[in-house]
Amino acid sequence: MAETVLPIMSSDRLGELMRLVKGADTVELKLSVPDGDQRGAVQALGIDPLDAQIRQVVFFDTPDLALDKAGVVVRARRVQRRPGDAVVKLRPVDPDRLPPSLRQSPDFGVEVDAMPGGSFVASGTMKSPVDNAHVKDVLTGDRPIRKLFTKQQRELFTMFGPEGIELDELRPLGPIPIMKLKFSPAEMGRRIVAELWFYPDGSRILELSTKCLPVEALNVAAEGRAFLGQHGVDLGGVQQTKTRTALTYFSEQLRGASSKPRSTPRQRTAARRAQP
Repeated sequence: MAETVLPIMSSDRLGELMRLVKGADTVELKLSVPDGDQRGAVQALGIDPLDAQIRQVVFFDTPDLALDKAGVVVRARRVQRRPGDAVVKLRPVDPDRLPPSLRQSPDFGVEVDAMPGGSFVASGTMKSPVDNAHVKDVLTGDRPIRKLFTKQQRELFTMFGPEGIELDELRPLGPIPIMKLKFSPAEMGRRIVAELWFYPDGSRILELSTKCLPVEALNVAAEGRAFLGQHGVDLGGVQQTKTRTALTYFSEQLRGASSKPRSTPRQRTAARRAQP
């Protein structure tokens, strides 16, 4: 296998990364595996699909992604055999510019995501547990979206979300089925998470990730690169992000549906009567 040569980060970019990492609570190192290489990566890493936990994620935004443009992500997740969760996330953020009251909240955390090729972003997340049945009720329209989120999360959305947009006015983008499993290779000495996202158009994203403390980031990145390279996992593939892919796909679906002329109730009744 030919050695993968990764782009060298400029000194300015490296300085910005180190500044963000210094102000973060955690660092998550991520790698997305190209579709054509996923089967080989799963076999090489000894991943057993039967160990996976089934999850379901839904994002909430407007058809034109007003929240995304404002740097806000709102999502809920159903999880097999355990409670789900609801999240309001700010991305990107500068840890040094966040309000002190928010930064000091035990319910709010700052994390830096870093990927091969020099891509990185800092985000601030407020997460709370939620009943899986309540998420399902929102998807079926039997429960308002705002009921999934705590008072603190709603206040965070009001503070940073687009002006004039309420949680209950958002549209569900999803859900997306996910298979997630955790494994701890002896060579790494730490846990790796594998997530496989299945999109409605048949595409998939396999993401490998591991979390660490900011002071561990450089060493863990080097160890992870060596471990994956030894197992033949390509570090030079085009990197895709799960959230961006989901928002883009479902936004296009919503805009396409809204551009089609809607039938009137009388037309729908006539169509049903005409069915054999």
